[in-house]
Amino acid sequence: MINIKVKTFEALTKQELYSLLQLRSEVFGVEQDCVYQDIDGKDQKALHVLGVKNDKIVAYTRIFKPGDYFEESSIGRVVVAKNERQHKYGYDIMHASAEAIQTHFGQTVIKISAQVYLKKFYNNLGFSEIGASYLEDGIPHIAMIKQ
Repeated sequence: MINIKVKTFEALTKQELYSLLQLRSEVFGVEQDCVYQDIDGKDQKALHVLGVKNDKIVAYTRIFKPGDYFEESSIGRVVVAKNERQHKYGYDIMHASAEAIQTHFGQTVIKISAQVYLKKFYNNLGFSEIGASYLEDGIPHIAMIKQ
């Protein structure tokens, strides 16, 4: 079981910020061997959804209100620590992120840019593909939307 926290950038502690950046770097940079600018200047606009277990961030997303990333509300940087994936925390963090979008932004339509290999995971969460796949940071992605 993970404990969910939703925080603005300003409300993050230094340790939380360090931990979430470390998790993103571990998965996107090291595990997926993807060279891209993770620290992209958008964290300050986002709300950060932290999945905490035993005082450690093991799951994370950042969410945006309409217009801050896409025209619709959006969820990005979806990540679960490799050694915690067997617990299906990806579903927990995504459900919590959709709830946070409804609570904080009053929105139910969510657009994401999903890695193609995770399409079925997002389909299971109610997302549908829109358009053709494309390369983003050298990894095949597809736009998906949940109405």
